Amino acid sequence: MTKTQGRTQAKIGLTLDRVLAAAFDVLEVGGIAKLSTRTIAAELDVSMNTVMWHIRTKDRLLDLMAEHILGEIELDDLHGDWHARATRLLGRLRGAMLAHRDGASIVAGTFPVEPQTLAFADRLVTVLFDGCPSRKSAAWTSWNLLYFTLGLVQEEQAAPAAHHGRLREATDERALPGLHSVLDDFVSIDYEQRFRFGIEQILRSAAVMEAPETP
Repeated sequence: MTKTQGRTQAKIGLTLDRVLAAAFDVLEVGGIAKLSTRTIAAELDVSMNTVMWHIRTKDRLLDLMAEHILGEIELDDLHGDWHARATRLLGRLRGAMLAHRDGASIVAGTFPVEPQTLAFADRLVTVLFDGCPSRKSAAWTSWNLLYFTLGLVQEEQAAPAAHHGRLREATDERALPGLHSVLDDFVSIDYEQRFRFGIEQILRSAAVMEAPETP
């Protein structure tokens, strides 16, 4: 068998699902910093060109991985008022990202226009229609909720203890009295409570604050 025949056979035998599974295996072991076409090819024992034949570009791979993570979220079985349903939906998003090493970084670094991602966005904004003053407010609130959740989970997954130590060393009581006085709360690793507080804060304001009219 020639090299060309071998590559062709690998392309036919290898599926996109297997490439994605290998990508998540690489992610779990080395994090997003080690995620590359080369490491995925090594995981699959195929050439880099074979992997590229399936994913086309690295950006496309990340989009597909983000889509996979969003696809793990159950969009039904939401109970209670709009506030409770939105909270539960965002909690499921957080859980899906936490289930994968650097999951929030994967999702935050992409903008996939894919079925599962769009279905989540549609479900969230539809829930918000029931509580926000207008549909524009619901649309903008959905982004605020997503940005907050993505940012908090990225921090949660970044093993921030070392960063917190540096922050403590740099926060002089005389030069930065306000920050120093709340430093323990500022670097709190109680991410569950911080998440619930942030979502509650956004949703409470969303119920009464109208998005501005377009000039």
